[in-house]
Amino acid sequence: PYYVDMDQNLFLQASLHSSDQNLTVFVDTCVASPNSSDFRTLVYELSKSGCASDSTYSLHPSPRSDIARFGFNAFSFVNRFPSVFLRCELLVCRYRDYPSRCYQGCVSRFRRNADS
Repeated sequence: PYYVDMDQNLFLQASLHSSDQNLTVFVDTCVASPNSSDFRTLVYELSKSGCASDSTYSLHPSPRSDIARFGFNAFSFVNRFPSVFLRCELLVCRYRDYPSRCYQGCVSRFRRNADS
């Protein structure tokens, strides 16, 4: 466990470990849950499809393409849950493959009404 104060800035880093140095990593979606084995019942969305869902969530510059850095302010699920667990989905793409999902950044998809 990692203990933090409410609203403390948290900074996280995901590293890709591969012998292929021609890869890059991108943080696509991150959700939080008070239960480490249930990320469906009660969740809080930090980011989705590369877009910040939480106002404190942000991506940070990285020294290398195989490292993704991001952060947000610490929060809790009301007082009845002592812990917050994270689950993040990361994408791995070819380095400098600009049409790939890793280089598109925030992708917000709007659903159309069937009548339009």
